[in-house]
Order: sequence, then C-alpha cells, then structure tokens
Amino acid sequence: MVLTPGPNMVYLVSRSIGQGRRAGLVSLGGTAVGFVVYLLLAALGLALVLVAVPWLFVGLKAAGVAYLLHLAWRTLRSGGRGVFEVGAVAPASDARLFSTGLATNLLNPKAAVMYLTVIPQFVDPEQGHEVAQSLALGSVQIAVSVAVNALVVLLAGTVAVALARRPRLLVWQRRVSGTLLVAVALLLAREVPARARVA
Repeated sequence: MVLTPGPNMVYLVSRSIGQGRRAGLVSLGGTAVGFVVYLLLAALGLALVLVAVPWLFVGLKAAGVAYLLHLAWRTLRSGGRGVFEVGAVAPASDARLFSTGLATNLLNPKAAVMYLTVIPQFVDPEQGHEVAQSLALGSVQIAVSVAVNALVVLLAGTVAVALARRPRLLVWQRRVSGTLLVAVALLLAREVPARARVA
C-alpha cells in the first residue's frame, strides 16, 4: 500500500525533483508527523469503539477491504498520470516544506482510512491491550512508510528520467501493485464476518 501513489508520494516526488533530495526529506518529516497524529487518534478511538460497540469492528473490516479494492481499481485502470510525471514547483523554506508535508498527510483520506479501517483488522481483541496493539501495528506501518518514501525521495530524479525513457515500466508497476492490493483485499475479506470480542 505504501507503494501505491497518493497525495503524499506525489508531493514528495515533486519536491525532490523540483527542489532536491534535502527538500524531499524535510517534507517527509512532515508527513511522518502526520502519520503519528493519525495513529494516536485512531488507536485511542479504536479502543473506545471496541469496548462500546464491538460489532462496529465488522463494519471497519469491510470498509478496509472495500478501500483496498478501490485502491486496486485506481491503480489498474487505464489513463491518468504516473506519480513520477510531475510539474515544476517553486522553492520553499524548510518550515514551509515540513508544514506542507504535514498538511498533505493530515488532509490525505488514504492515511485516515488506513488507520481507521485497515490496521484495526489486525488487532485481536482476545489478546487484550487493543491500544497497545494498534500503536505497535501503526508504528510498523509508519516505519515502512518512512523508509519507502525516503527511498522514493532519494531516487525520484533518477526514476523520473528512466520512466520518461521507458513508459512501459510505469504500466508494469501499476499492474503489479494493483494485483497485490487485490490479493491482500481478498485475504482480509475472509475475516470480515468475525465480530470483535472484548475480553
């Protein structure tokens, strides 16, 4: 899912290509803080939902599957521009880069839905400590996201040039990531009927 192009990746790539790797990494710091904000809000809210209305967990899981399938459809459909096909951007200060990265992530529905619908599917209420489980899973997701996006930032210029010369590579990237999203959605769909049970 991290490799699926979204507002964060588009912003980071555009900054990296337009203003350099350092600007991309500063922007990435802002998006990382946005992930932490969503993680804390979702983890605390999830615990309350599981205690008060455990059956809503089924709805959360179904929404997560639907969201993954939506991402897959957007990735596999024809048309649209690739994430590395970006226009020029005006230079900005470090504070502006960081705050824009933060705002881009906080206004990103992909990030919100990730923490509210996808991560909860991996929380096992029978094990207790739902908040701790959510925080641990979310922390892993943040680490993966920051690592992958840092690599994207560092390679943005090189990849953009390569894809401009070989547009078929972009098509194959879309096909592979879309197929993987469908596979994950189908695996998670098997668990949708199971209701959350709070110990």
